[in-house]
Amino acid sequence: MQALSNDPITISYFAKELSWLSFNERVLQEAKDKSNPIIERIRFLGIFSNNLDEFFRVRVADVKRRILLSNLPETDFDEDEALLNQMNKKVLELGKKFSHIYDQILLDLNEHNIHIQKPAELSDFHQQWLAKYFQDQVLQHMCPILLSESKDYSDHINDALTYLFVEMRGDKQHHALLELPTDRLERFIVLPPEKTRRHKTIVMLDEVVRFYLHEVFRNFLSFDNIEGYEIKLTRDAEYNLDDEIEEGLLDKMSKGLKQRLYAEPVRLTYDEAMPEEILKVMKKRLGVTSQDALIPGGPYRNFRDFIGFPNVGRGYLENKPLPPLQSQAFNAYRSIFRAISKQDILLYYPYHTFNHMLEYVRQAAFDPKVTQIKVNIYRVASRSRLMASLINAAKNGKKVTVMVELKARFDEQNNIEWAKMLSDYGIKVMVGIPALKVHSKLCVVHRREKGQIVKYAHIGTGNFHEKTARIYTDFSLFTKHPEICDECDDVFKFIESSYRPFNFKHLMISPINAREKILALIDQESKNAQAGKTAKITVKVNNLVDKELIDALYNASMAGVKIRMIIRGMCALVPGLQRFSENIKVISIVDRFLEHPRVMVFENDGDPQVYISSADWMTRNLDHRVEVGTPIYDASLKQLIIDILELQFKDRSKARIIDSEQKNLYVRRGNKKKIRSQIAIYDHLKKWESNQSNT
Repeated sequence: MQALSNDPITISYFAKELSWLSFNERVLQEAKDKSNPIIERIRFLGIFSNNLDEFFRVRVADVKRRILLSNLPETDFDEDEALLNQMNKKVLELGKKFSHIYDQILLDLNEHNIHIQKPAELSDFHQQWLAKYFQDQVLQHMCPILLSESKDYSDHINDALTYLFVEMRGDKQHHALLELPTDRLERFIVLPPEKTRRHKTIVMLDEVVRFYLHEVFRNFLSFDNIEGYEIKLTRDAEYNLDDEIEEGLLDKMSKGLKQRLYAEPVRLTYDEAMPEEILKVMKKRLGVTSQDALIPGGPYRNFRDFIGFPNVGRGYLENKPLPPLQSQAFNAYRSIFRAISKQDILLYYPYHTFNHMLEYVRQAAFDPKVTQIKVNIYRVASRSRLMASLINAAKNGKKVTVMVELKARFDEQNNIEWAKMLSDYGIKVMVGIPALKVHSKLCVVHRREKGQIVKYAHIGTGNFHEKTARIYTDFSLFTKHPEICDECDDVFKFIESSYRPFNFKHLMISPINAREKILALIDQESKNAQAGKTAKITVKVNNLVDKELIDALYNASMAGVKIRMIIRGMCALVPGLQRFSENIKVISIVDRFLEHPRVMVFENDGDPQVYISSADWMTRNLDHRVEVGTPIYDASLKQLIIDILELQFKDRSKARIIDSEQKNLYVRRGNKKKIRSQIAIYDHLKKWESNQSNT
């Protein structure tokens, strides 16, 4: 963070990479929080680990690239070196907290009669069962790579998997890499009950392989002692595509994914129990030269699998399900399109069922009046009902256009497969604009009514993904507003012909007018404050790191605008600084659902303007992606969004304060009611829907 001076122009920002680590620390807090059910706590450790993998693939890799390219303009070697050191220091600090929390969770699991044990700790009955399990189920997947002294084996490692680095000692010394088949076998092996069903015993696949390691090698190599230690290599997630014009984008993307497999390693984590002499051999065999890439840890790698840790105990050991709510606005009519014709409809996932969205596309696929469907896809499930409906629409003779974003990080392969399948069914597949990712969440339907083409539009903050719609909070607006629907249609035309001029009056479109509109709305609040009018700004986004928008918020704060924000992840803005950010308050909420919507509310002198958007307040989202934000015009829906935000600001259970040091202190309860906003929102929507059915 830059130091502040008395000069009001001097601006302070928090490094986004360190802010991201602060966010992941909030995830770790959930694992520590004993008010959470014990199974959910261990799953939060998996989420933390999964997040950290992506952090190294993307954030750490980016900083290391900047250091390597320090001779280029706009790079600062010393600053990036210092930042990398701070990042590594924080990662190690979080790693220690992680290990402590995991040890405590193991003790807490024991209290609930769930025991994670090592094979050597088991009874004879369970060891006999496990020996047979290893021979029948595990051994067939054991394919070690024997290592020689003259070769670098880092290219042989898949960074999605975990390996054992094996050393065998006898007359000769041998080394091997052994892949753990966690992609083919259950990692958490639940043992059969021995005496009572009350006690549940789980053994990690990792420990089973390690315990029977001699069985893998004994028929082929001679040794007196064998040891295996877990390692995991993390690679740079970026990759380059060549510029050969004759090569199709699908082929380029496939080549790019293969390049990622052999990309530069950015992290090698290993079992801290590994002896120093074995560590030296491992570094040599894997070609690891950078000390900052080596990170010691506990005995298990790929802890992200713990996201799926099974609940083998009572139901109360995990979160009580919240049955998805039905939208009364949709249920009042058999036809989705008749319902939308009556009023704009807003859904808030996962509180509302995603089935209404799927039904919107399903009905469009066979409705004789529907002539055309357009949708843009960023992330979808591998077995997507929405995509199946689009294929069905093509079979029914509808004109179907699907914009598939092939560069959706970590979803590229899935999207490539969908693009090929859709094309096989005669669907028009667009693959976007070369310089821009398409991240908007649009679905436009053309329907012939009374001799005219009428358009319906879905505009959302989240992906068309059935699985994430059950765990991410996101807004979906369904509307028949003629001008908004025409503008949504124009977004597809822009994607196809970005050189053409387009005028968007209602929608915020990145990279066309979103930045300009947001800045104008912030500036108007500043003018209102200076004129003595009520001036407030409320923002909810995943990440706030764009410096131009941060500067605008600082200026608004100095003008007297009261600013409240809910930032789930990275926040480069420094709130509460005397003079230029003392009117800014920021909280972050981490709970059972991932907070994902982007919402803006501008007070507008008592007539609030409310927007939902697919865009975070990041430079990439405003300037280098196609994003769509829409105003909410229906008064009742505007109020519903405002009410939901107010409940989050009242959270006294899962809300943390984002301060100038990002300490992650919980919002103090004081004498106020202990509100857990995600539960309160569910109750509020349930009551709201009940009232809708009675009107």
